This record gives sequence, structure tokens and C-alpha cells, in this order.
Amino acid sequence: MTRKDVHQVIYCTWHNRLALSMKLHSILRRRHYRAAGLAGLVSASRDGAFLSAILGRFGVQSVRGSTSRRGPQALLELVTMAERGFDLAITPDGPKGPSYVVQEGVLALAQVTGLPVVPVSYHLGRKIQLKSWDRFQIPLPFSRCEIVVGRMMHIPRESSHLNRESLRREFETEMRAITRDQ
Repeated sequence: MTRKDVHQVIYCTWHNRLALSMKLHSILRRRHYRAAGLAGLVSASRDGAFLSAILGRFGVQSVRGSTSRRGPQALLELVTMAERGFDLAITPDGPKGPSYVVQEGVLALAQVTGLPVVPVSYHLGRKIQLKSWDRFQIPLPFSRCEIVVGRMMHIPRESSHLNRESLRREFETEMRAITRDQ
């Protein structure tokens, strides 16, 4: 299946690269995919409320939850958004890390929805890196930004827990391969 055959996807980008995530989505959607909109998984924390408000200004539907809070409800809401024709977005290592480690939730979501996962990253020529758990990156003005899209992966609906763990490691390897600074 090629990208032109796919109408919806689950975008995955590392937590420290959220600063340019809306720009990434607009570029990728215009070039490759034709979904009804974008629904993103956002932490149920106070910081998540701030991010949710920002995403709302860009027309993104926020689904609040994480591995530690509202996880099962958030998964159901994301499945509903996929059924309504939305692309989905998730940070596979967030909201608390560890950095550059894919958590199981993104693969469970891909398995349930049948949507492929698309790893996306970028490299900044000039940036500030915060001293947070994820070393969050803030682009500096006039910085060069190289967008990198990895290999799309499908997670079969009939995957066993063991098979899904193998696919999780494979997807993590792909995410790390398109990320230069880990």
C-alpha cells in the first residue's frame, strides 16, 4: 500500500518535537493524506490544558488522556475520531518518558483502528534545548528545519501481545533512525 492509497494515518513524533507539530501536519496532509481533520492525544495534566487550547486554535480536536490518567477512555475517544475520518496524532514517548522510548499505547491504537503509523521527526539547524526530561526543542528564528518521514507501519489487528512487542521495538528503531540527536 502506498501513501496515495491511505486516507488516514496516526502521526507519531517525539514529545520534544511538538513545537513544530502543526506545521508538520499541514505539510504532510497537503502532500499525502486527505483526512477530515486531526485529533491529537494530549495529557490530562494542567500543561495539557494549555497545549489543548493552542491546538484548538489550529482546529485540532484534543483527546485528553495518557498512560497514567484517562488512558482507556482516551483510547476509545481516539477510535471514535478515527471512525469519523480524522487523522490521529500521538507522542509515543510522552507525556513523562522515558525520552525516545515508544510506549505500547500507539501500537494498541493502530491495532484497534487499523490505521498505519507514520513516524515523523525534524532536525533544527539552530535551537534551544530545555533541561526537561525530553530535552524539549525550541526552534530559533531563521533556523533551517529538515523534516524527515519514516517508513509507514501497519499493525495487524490479530497481533498477539508478543508480536505487538516485537512491532513496538521495530517502530521504535524506525523512530530513532529518523532522529539525529538521541
